[in-house]
Amino acid sequence: MCGIAGILYFNRPVPEQSVIKKMTDAMAHRGPDAHNDYVQGRIALGHRRLSIIDLSDAANQPFADHTGRYRVVFNGEIYNFQEIKARLTDYPFTTNGDTEVLLAAYIKWGVDSLTYLKGMFAFAIWDTVTEELFIARDRMGVKPVYYFIDDEYFLFASEIRGILASSLVPARLNTAAVREFLSYQSVGFPLSVIENIVQLDAGSCITIRGNKATTQKYWDIKATDTGGDYHDRNQVLQNIRSLLRNSVERRLVSDVPIGAFLSGGIDSSAVVGLMAEVSASRPNTFTIGFSEKEFDESEYAAQIARKFNTRHNQVLLKPSVFLDELTNALDAMDTPSGDGINTYVVSKAIRQSGLTVALSGVGGDELFAGYPFFRQYLQLRKFNKIWGVVGLARQLAATAYSFKGSNKAGRLQQLLRAPSCSIASFYPEFRRIFSPSLLSKLTHLSGTTALEQNLQGLNGSFEKFPALSQVSIAEYLGYTQHTLLKDTDQMSMAVSLEVREPFFDHDLVTYVLGIPDDLKFPHTPKSLLVDSLQGLLPPEIVHRRKQGFLFPWAVWMKRELHDFCDLRLQRMAQRDFIQGKPLLDYWARFKKGDPEVRWMELWLFVVLEYWMEKNGFN
Repeated sequence: MCGIAGILYFNRPVPEQSVIKKMTDAMAHRGPDAHNDYVQGRIALGHRRLSIIDLSDAANQPFADHTGRYRVVFNGEIYNFQEIKARLTDYPFTTNGDTEVLLAAYIKWGVDSLTYLKGMFAFAIWDTVTEELFIARDRMGVKPVYYFIDDEYFLFASEIRGILASSLVPARLNTAAVREFLSYQSVGFPLSVIENIVQLDAGSCITIRGNKATTQKYWDIKATDTGGDYHDRNQVLQNIRSLLRNSVERRLVSDVPIGAFLSGGIDSSAVVGLMAEVSASRPNTFTIGFSEKEFDESEYAAQIARKFNTRHNQVLLKPSVFLDELTNALDAMDTPSGDGINTYVVSKAIRQSGLTVALSGVGGDELFAGYPFFRQYLQLRKFNKIWGVVGLARQLAATAYSFKGSNKAGRLQQLLRAPSCSIASFYPEFRRIFSPSLLSKLTHLSGTTALEQNLQGLNGSFEKFPALSQVSIAEYLGYTQHTLLKDTDQMSMAVSLEVREPFFDHDLVTYVLGIPDDLKFPHTPKSLLVDSLQGLLPPEIVHRRKQGFLFPWAVWMKRELHDFCDLRLQRMAQRDFIQGKPLLDYWARFKKGDPEVRWMELWLFVVLEYWMEKNGFN
């Protein structure tokens, strides 16, 4: 796991060699083990290394092929690199890692090499003969790539701050991205929070020839084949278990010890149980415990650890540590997020235990209908045939709710005004933090969000999938990719920890998306997943009440964090895109205990203001 960066000048040699080092220095946390640059002619490539596979200096990057024609910088892991290496018998390998295999595969197959790769990755390859730059990102969007292009140069990096550190790109706030952030607590493709810095979409690659950039999508979750045979339920269960087991096994490739997050829930317990099945050594597991029982899940985690004979580590934290670490977590945010503080604290604790790689159960809810809105969507679809017929009544009801003034009423108003019972219409409301009506009262921001535009632009391509899988795909295109995976990357890499997510294996995802609703319906929590793991997980783990990290942020914001929040909100109220008095009135209502005002709504403004101040938007 690493940080990558590069600059390609279109019409002149690199004028200042120190710029690429500034870019990678801004991402030093992503790779503390080695740092190197390659500067030649019009290209500068930089790399920060966190050594996981082939720990020798020979595997340092930027890495050259045996002829010296190509240079690569690579962030991530290719889990099946040994299988690919076996097919490249004509290449004289000099290292034992996946970087050289990745480069050799590209030399042999070009863009088609992407179809062979199983892993999480973002990489750039420079061809010194054709002077072409090729950049690609993994299918599920685990590893990030941001880029900027104008008439003079093309820049890319693993993080926005890497590009800004070049001083070649003006730091202008993208107000469309701010609206996206306040609506959904993160910023979706193709936007970034900085004007003209773009996110490369997941499953995409970009080629720069001359001064022209051509982007293509080599894998699309919406275009996956749903023609599998799902008639035999027992066979389906066996296939799920086999695919998940293979996914876990792939993610154990490493030359350093690997651990696993273990909360004691279904998903993390499944990952640990399968690790025990496929690994020749005892798994290392890691859990956070709390003395306050309302937060503590450590006994469930300990039960799983005993069952699978893991080397179990428990760190006892007080909820107040989340307050103590707050500014560190906010400083770690390359892009503002309403979530992620939990991930930062847990990742830091694991890293301090000595581990540099950990498996996570993140993604199980999204794939196996673990959230309430999966079932809610099935209920809403029952109105599909009459939705258009009762359009006038819906509009009248929506108008009535527009006078109620609360965010909850605003969200219901949006649902009633949806043009159809499609997931493209409903999903944004499931995940929305601020209703458009409330946001317009507190800010001067308007327009549709990138998430809404992306979903509406799919033109019914969801319809071939079962209804529950439609929700999974929308979730992947929305919250999963732009909040969950982004936070996992930026918060874990902030402390130099690599996190691997077996539930985001594209073979597993592709298969599960084709499973009919009658098999996937969650009669009990994630019943399809649980049934596929029959005998692996104890009943008391499967059937216990889900807890999660539900800390009292609403209380903290009125007490311990009051001054911190108040200062940021007072400053935010002075921003030209904010309606200051309504925002401060909203804050006052919250402090008085108004149940219509949610802590998360105000927290997003606090986080945004902190991020803007830290990044020079004074």
